[in-house]
Amino acid sequence: MDSKVFALHPNPGWSGSDHVEAPECNLMFGKHCILELYECDVLKLNDEAFIRTTITLASKVSGAKILNLITYRFHPQGVTGLALLAESHISIHTWPESRYAAIDVFTCGTNTIPEKACDFLKKEFFAKRFSLQTIRRQTPDQLSNHSRKTS
Repeated sequence: MDSKVFALHPNPGWSGSDHVEAPECNLMFGKHCILELYECDVLKLNDEAFIRTTITLASKVSGAKILNLITYRFHPQGVTGLALLAESHISIHTWPESRYAAIDVFTCGTNTIPEKACDFLKKEFFAKRFSLQTIRRQTPDQLSNHSRKTS
């Protein structure tokens, strides 16, 4: 068995002996925005239809294409929404009781702008405070000329 298969473990990094070296990277592959929204509108945080519509519009604003969208409303409160994008994903998890939403917007390639989706989401949830972290992902050299097309 290949000694590098351990990287597929469901919890990589839990053992100190499972260290994986990063491949050589030269080009930006995508951006992963981690957005925390605070003091949001409680009704919007608990409205599954609103979450579906907002994820759909946020993907359009960023230039991404939705492949699939699922949402789930928890009882007594809270909603989780996940959009599978041709470019990666957008996820929203809400806690109305804390007026809080945790959001990820990850897009690959150079045709999308995830920060636009984040700006849109801040406004739509009426967040009074927010935190945004952007992680740049890099393309391994062996993928730099690789492309995928959606149907």
